[in-house]
Amino acid sequence: MSFDLRRAEPRRPSILIWMLAVPLALFGFLSVCIGLDASFLLRIDQDVARLAYDASIDHSGFVTLLDITAVVFSNASCGVALALLTAYALSRRERSIAVWIVASGAVAIGGNALIKLAFKRERPTFDKPLHEIGGYSFPSGHSAGAAMLVTVAILMTIVLTGRGWRRRIIVTVLGAVGFAVAASRVFLGVHYLSDVMAGLSLGVVVALGLWILLVTDATRLPHELAVLTGTGRKRAAVIINPAKVGDVEEFKGRVRVVAERDGWKEPLWFETTVEDPGYGQALSALKADVDLIVAAGGDGTVRAVCEEVARTGVAVGILPHGTGNLLARNLGIPLNSRDALDVVFGGQDRAIDLGTLRTDTGTNTSFLVMAGLGMDAAIMTGVNDQLKSKVGWLAYFVSGVKAARYPAMKVQISVDDGEFKKFRARTVVVGNVGFLQAGIPLLPDAEIDDGRLDVVVLAPKRFIGWLAIIVRVIGRQRRTNDRLDRLTGHKVVICAEKTMPMQLDGDPVEEGQEITAEVQHGVLLVRVPVAPAPAPAPRFGG
Repeated sequence: MSFDLRRAEPRRPSILIWMLAVPLALFGFLSVCIGLDASFLLRIDQDVARLAYDASIDHSGFVTLLDITAVVFSNASCGVALALLTAYALSRRERSIAVWIVASGAVAIGGNALIKLAFKRERPTFDKPLHEIGGYSFPSGHSAGAAMLVTVAILMTIVLTGRGWRRRIIVTVLGAVGFAVAASRVFLGVHYLSDVMAGLSLGVVVALGLWILLVTDATRLPHELAVLTGTGRKRAAVIINPAKVGDVEEFKGRVRVVAERDGWKEPLWFETTVEDPGYGQALSALKADVDLIVAAGGDGTVRAVCEEVARTGVAVGILPHGTGNLLARNLGIPLNSRDALDVVFGGQDRAIDLGTLRTDTGTNTSFLVMAGLGMDAAIMTGVNDQLKSKVGWLAYFVSGVKAARYPAMKVQISVDDGEFKKFRARTVVVGNVGFLQAGIPLLPDAEIDDGRLDVVVLAPKRFIGWLAIIVRVIGRQRRTNDRLDRLTGHKVVICAEKTMPMQLDGDPVEEGQEITAEVQHGVLLVRVPVAPAPAPAPRFGG
């Protein structure tokens, strides 16, 4: 995982200020009320404290859990966690983040102790205390420490991960932990409600405020040599598939913000149609002499644009909006639009291969990912579009289960104009890349820039035989036999005994009996994430 501070930049800079202002205002309000002995707040605090105490007193197991929570989220434990995070940041040469982590811990823990001395608020008292503790009550040190640590962890998660379900789950869990720690102090009878609310506010204010002060100014863009392409005038065209993008105007607004931030001029805009999925639009963009052409859509849009732009020296940026997005996945391009935009306007160009495909039915086109015939094409044909729109690529799994009994066929395969080899297969796939959705390594040796095509022939005898093949594929076993065989070369010819369904980059094409696939080495430039700088070689001696 690599740090990218731009991930923590909100679309509107004012959002960070509001996120800081709200807990700061809450802390200020509670401080004033405590300082003035506001009777209404005291009544609320006492009522909540009594209800929490009554809920805990008869449940020894719950009280034990509260005691454990107190130890786990003590100042000492928070200090250890911060030290580990600091060490990790330093190991990645992120000094500004390391300084921010250390400062957040010192200010939150030390500042909380000083504030306690200023207010000297006594803790709640009960005839039979659940937990004996000294010191003052306002604000809660455990709550402040937990909120600070959670805020640090959330911001670290954001700069280390792209947008998506994984980030949302982590952030949600971390937020829930912070609130749970604060609630535990009230149920343990050692703090009032206002104490923990003030502690939470203080922890967030310290960590977020120091982030704004120490880190946001350190946000950096890739080296300028990594983002120059074409003439260097930074003129881009964006080709949009409106059926995939949704709100086109809102999408254009997001693109403009990132383009302007990275020094690109106002893009030219083109939209695909049912009749033209991107070929004509890409040609118009090339005629406009742009330096970068951005394809915003699914695999079909990306393929059409790339086929037209290949061999021109103009780079293609990819904003994936489809279901498969296999090219983006194999190139490490983020699937969420914000991070993908960062790559489009701040990435580097990579020369990749393009596959060409001819069939006996007259099809003559290109592919970037995979082409094939047999069961895999039957899967593409059998996908329910309504289910696909609801569950995404999982719809292919459902279709795959239905197609698992697709009958075996006799095929002959020739590589690099060599002799034809006979196979009995359920499906044959020719790949320019190696990985399917969910990171399944169907062709583990395939590289998109090695000037070769990889072929896999799958031929399980029975339905149960698919399980053995799945285990071998996921385990990246290179052993081949008559159930799973692999070939590689610059040119592949596949001849089937009868007409079979065919697919191209996940889209079904006309049925036929013969496929000829060839590789065009390094003819297409695609924007990919900037490669991390290599670690310096170790030096020995004096």
